[in-house]
Amino acid sequence: MKEFELKYGCNPNQKPAKIYMRDGGELPIEILCGRPGYINFLDAFNSWQLVRELKAATGMPAVTSFKHVSPTSAAVGIKLPEKLKRACFVDDIGDLDSSPLACAYARARGTDRMCSFGDWVALSDVCDVTTAKMLKREVSDGIIAPGYDPEALEILKTKKKGAYNIVRIDPEYIPEAQETKQVFGITFEQGRNNFKIDRDLLSNVVTANKELPESAVRDLIVSLITLKYTQSNSVCFAVDGQAIGVGAGQQSRIHCTRLAGTKADTWFLRQCDKVLELPFLDTLGRPDRDNVVDGYINHNEEDVTADGVWQKYFKTRPEPLTEAEKREYLDTVSGVSLGSDAFFPFSDNIERAKKSGVSYIAEPGGSIRDDAVIECCDKYGIAMAFTGMRLFHH
Repeated sequence: MKEFELKYGCNPNQKPAKIYMRDGGELPIEILCGRPGYINFLDAFNSWQLVRELKAATGMPAVTSFKHVSPTSAAVGIKLPEKLKRACFVDDIGDLDSSPLACAYARARGTDRMCSFGDWVALSDVCDVTTAKMLKREVSDGIIAPGYDPEALEILKTKKKGAYNIVRIDPEYIPEAQETKQVFGITFEQGRNNFKIDRDLLSNVVTANKELPESAVRDLIVSLITLKYTQSNSVCFAVDGQAIGVGAGQQSRIHCTRLAGTKADTWFLRQCDKVLELPFLDTLGRPDRDNVVDGYINHNEEDVTADGVWQKYFKTRPEPLTEAEKREYLDTVSGVSLGSDAFFPFSDNIERAKKSGVSYIAEPGGSIRDDAVIECCDKYGIAMAFTGMRLFHH
């Protein structure tokens, strides 16, 4: 297939639209089901690069969940503890532990379930049956992978009444070294960002605490590779082989850190007993449960425990989760890793990171206030590495 005609571009008024190879060659993909659109393919090709690099850097199966050209999360195939299985709504998957790929999917899709609603999924490895069974019951726009087990493919083809977007990509495909795009009729050209992210990037530890355990190295790599494909400015919290809070596309770095930190806090709090034991109505669907859990934790637009409201969601009225209870729970958290796609200009980012249990940081360095940022890390015993490399993505 040399080109594929799209229904429209980013918006319905942007026609005609298509994807094709500039050199006239064959596209490195096969569409096995559905008809992906313009934004679907933006998500597909960015997400595939992320999981391919994460698999190469860690040696573990990797999965990411994408929405609007940024990852909601990314993860490698580490088994989930029981409370996390419950928080991710996968505790009913009996063979989950036997599939590292499925574990990576459970983590990536389960991290930020509200933002993952209607996502695009990328798998580093051939899709197996366990992963396909979990994906089938989630609201998702499509998937890209290097292949599919025959039974897994048949399972996925039943989604959306047979219209689910399923794409196979040639894992051996290597793009041209130079990439181009047009803005307002003007062509931009640059070299592809082939910068390699691995443990060697973390060798310049500039804080008094020089200790980076292997788990922190892995999590910082997860964070930095995730940031490489996240719309800038961006910050990413990671722990246990998964990105647990992504702050994308903010003009101010502290806003990135606050956004990502709030998402990380929500991820942790979803695993506390008070949230896990919420008495949902049996008729309440998974997306509605996601919204209610988020409202219960973050006290959003609707007080889900208020009289006249709780009856829509719960069998019995739950006790509210207070700010004091949340702070007490989060104060037990530590060992979290944090990556930033550019330097921290002020130490307020470190103060906010500490509130979410951050113990390890990787950022490029190069700010005129580096000394103040290092001093703040030293105050809390945080180990911070300067990578010397910015990871902007637009």
